[in-house]
This record gives sequence, C-alpha cells and structure tokens, in this order.
Amino acid sequence: MTTTDICDAHPDVQVCTPVFRDFGGITAFHGPIATLKVFEDNALVRTTLEQPGSGRVLVIDGGGSLRCALVGGNLGELAQRHGWAGILVHGCVRDSAELAAQAIGIKALAVHPRKSEKGLHLGHADRVVEFAGARFAPGAWLYADADGVLVAARALHA
Repeated sequence: MTTTDICDAHPDVQVCTPVFRDFGGITAFHGPIATLKVFEDNALVRTTLEQPGSGRVLVIDGGGSLRCALVGGNLGELAQRHGWAGILVHGCVRDSAELAAQAIGIKALAVHPRKSEKGLHLGHADRVVEFAGARFAPGAWLYADADGVLVAARALHA
C-alpha cells in the first residue's frame, strides 16, 4: 500500500509535516515503531541498531538539530544487517552516498558532515516522541514512501 492509498482508506491516520528527505536505497518502507530520544549524541542509536530490528522502524527524535549527524554509512549498514526496515531521523544524516547504496529506508531532515559527540547527552529509548506534527509511540506503525510519512496505531496492510 502506498501512503496515498492509506490516507484515502484511513483519513484519521497521522500524516507528518513534509519535512523529510529520502537518503536510504529504499524509499518505501513500513514497520512497527521503536523510538529513541537523543540530542547530538548517537551512542544510543548505535547500541539500538546493534539489536535485531525484526522489521521495525527506528524513529529517532534528535530534537531537529541541524548541527551534526546522528546516522551515517556505518550505522545504516548496521541497521540493514540487523533487519531494521528503516530509520526516521528528526535531525541529520551523513555519508549520503553510502546511505543511498544501502538496502534500507532512511529519511531525515538534512545532511551534515559533522559526526555527533559520544557521551555528550543521555538518551532515552521506548518513549513516546512527538515531532513533524505526529506522535510516535513504540509499537505503533510507520508507513513511508516518496509521498510522505504516516503513523497509525496498528498495521493497516494485509
């Protein structure tokens, strides 16, 4: 199902503000949501992506920071290897050419060449996060394609 078809069939679905760009090699992806809340420190992102993704989508609330990247080529490869369906970053990514060559969906606000600091800030996992006009709860479903990003309380596909 495309995001447009889902919106037509489920007008109550949450639709994110159109602020995300595609960076991964796959533009359409979906899965149950896992969440992180971090700020300019991607240590928890790495730890999470080292775990089995089991087809989930990692939603990273990076506070919308445009001062450094939270995901790069190495983390994209790690996510792909561990079975994550995709990553949505409310922040930046880097190594865009590497990410584009990886078979994983990755959406973010922008690119930035600077890596994040390690140990700079504490992060939190499995909390409800809100950004881009949507509420992302662990276990809810995210659907993404070239037309946008949707959040639903449950799976909306067969």
